[in-house]
Amino acid sequence: MPIESLIAAARDFLGDRLTTNAALRDHHSHGQDTQPPVLPDAVAFIETTEEACKLMALCHAEHVPVVPWGAGTSLEGHVTPVRGGITLDLSRMNRVLDVSQADMDCRVEAGVTQEQLNAHLRDTGLFFPVDPGTSVCTIGGMSATRASGTNAVRYGTMRENVMGLTVVMPDGRLIRTGGRVRKSASGYDLTRLFVGSEGTLGVITEIQLRLHGIPEAVSSATCQFKTLRDAVETVIAIMQVGIPVARIELLDEVQIAACIAYSKLEGLAELPTLFFEFHGTPAGVAEQASQAEEIALGNDGLGFAWATEPAARHKLWQARHDALWACLALKPGHKGIATDAIVPISLLTEAILGAKEDILASGLTAPIVGHVGDGNFHTVIMVPPEPDGLARAWELDKKIVARALALGGSCSGEHGVGIGKREFLEQEHGADTMTVMRAVKQALDPRGIMNPGKIFLN
Repeated sequence: MPIESLIAAARDFLGDRLTTNAALRDHHSHGQDTQPPVLPDAVAFIETTEEACKLMALCHAEHVPVVPWGAGTSLEGHVTPVRGGITLDLSRMNRVLDVSQADMDCRVEAGVTQEQLNAHLRDTGLFFPVDPGTSVCTIGGMSATRASGTNAVRYGTMRENVMGLTVVMPDGRLIRTGGRVRKSASGYDLTRLFVGSEGTLGVITEIQLRLHGIPEAVSSATCQFKTLRDAVETVIAIMQVGIPVARIELLDEVQIAACIAYSKLEGLAELPTLFFEFHGTPAGVAEQASQAEEIALGNDGLGFAWATEPAARHKLWQARHDALWACLALKPGHKGIATDAIVPISLLTEAILGAKEDILASGLTAPIVGHVGDGNFHTVIMVPPEPDGLARAWELDKKIVARALALGGSCSGEHGVGIGKREFLEQEHGADTMTVMRAVKQALDPRGIMNPGKIFLN
């Protein structure tokens, strides 16, 4: 069956929600990355799990590639349909199916966004804490890439907060993994297998999530430092002491300058800066903040500047979430490559200061920003509009990743592998481990139709 016949067959149950419109195909040809765009043959806007099952069965029978799509915010080429085929857009599957206030959990469709879910939960006293940095990320996409973000240091990543999944397998079969209990020792943990699988093993259509109580008190603060080393050493000390900070973010002097200009932040100098947020009871927040400030002052911090009112806190964290756009505004005409290295917390200073040396040696502009409370940091490498610009940027990226791996870290703390980090996997995991990963892929997707060209080099 040629692709045209498959499209016609899919239209029998999808109607005009199976489209070959050029503009929509172009929109689904890439994410927010520097990978070359590739047009899908068609885009399917599904609205139910049953439609996903029918479409997958068709594609499996005809060996047609399928690329799941949430919001297209990928930074590693996850949603680029490198072999054409069907892009399966789940954005219309956006219902919150069930919320249990008593059990502190909920079930949502894959197209629900983090912002939408928290708006729905607002009157329950609960919230979903995983905060990847953009409000349009879908829960399905966040699960598929094992996302985390600014709150991970206290509340964990998608790995810790996904309790169960509904997954459409490559041949159209439907399975459900996990459940609503907080632990289980029965069988293989298929939930964890699909969380982080990047659409290469199946299509996630529903997610059971762990929720958390909205804290009684929340307070945010910034602290600036004369040197990047002092800022990083402060993070390490705070984490080693065990202060339960909710968020702790690092912005080097280049990144904070970009954020000051882009987000109109006031009262901050162009110096390495830490953003903090503390959650808990009023007394608990005061104690956490006092301990953190004492450690910062001991590392020559310039004192805490507080943001306690909701509007002030929102402006501060919106500036952090807009860091990538601030970088792009800093260097008009440039593109950005975001590294995603993570190292053991005790080696964070060596990793970040080493990255800073690599950046200076490269002659490129690459602000540093990151969720340093768990050892994860990003450099936003600005790609100059020159013939060798992209090659120079990738060379710098490889140096930063190589150092992280040498320190016992990982090439990706939260962005996933996609296309952009495939070459680092064997170096990180070893040939035998990669053989096992390939065997899992082959067993679950023997025809290789699920998001081909991602994670593995071939």
